[in-house]
Amino acid sequence: MQMDPAIKGIKIEVTDFALRHWEKDFTGTRITSHNVDEFLDDLICELHSIGVDSCPPADGVTILDGYANFCKLVIVPNFTNARTGTLPITLENYHYLRTGYHSRRKEELPVLARWFDLPLPAPEAKYLVVVVYSREQLLKEKYAELKKIEEREPSVSYMFDEDSYLDGADWGIVAILGQMEDEEEPMKPATMIRNALGIEEGGSGVAIDREKYMEAVEFWKTHATVKS
Repeated sequence: MQMDPAIKGIKIEVTDFALRHWEKDFTGTRITSHNVDEFLDDLICELHSIGVDSCPPADGVTILDGYANFCKLVIVPNFTNARTGTLPITLENYHYLRTGYHSRRKEELPVLARWFDLPLPAPEAKYLVVVVYSREQLLKEKYAELKKIEEREPSVSYMFDEDSYLDGADWGIVAILGQMEDEEEPMKPATMIRNALGIEEGGSGVAIDREKYMEAVEFWKTHATVKS
């Protein structure tokens, strides 16, 4: 029987954007041990809540504020077969570094990226960082996406039912990150820039915080993502 992912009034769903973590050709954190429903069921078993004061999370679960008030980071012990998506750059692995221009979806502008293309699979992640956005923010981004589609294809009419979006969930999962540490890794500087460009360019519309940007630069100088 499927567990309803609603605990004490808080409901979580996986957004269409996050479905990339189950796609065969996705190069970030991939999950093959669980389908989407199974992942949600096990996440709720680990979580028990989204961190409201009256409903504390389970042991081993950490919930942090994200880079904006609509974002939360839910950190849980890895219950899947996901592998780490980040490794430090060392003398032993630097020659596996690659660079190129990358966009997460066709509506976005490609940005310069750096990653490891390792000859062997990366270590299995010890933790999952589940990034969730509020329903309000996800609706803003959805309407911006529909606007761009309609501008590109004016002859096509798209129907969108706001009430049934994400089955009425309060929070939507937008990313799942496999990590070796149970703490937040800084957002990539390129992602901060994309966010500052606005919702129309695939970002969130949050301006760059210079201090956090420089912290991110320091981290990503010595780390890189792992291409699975």
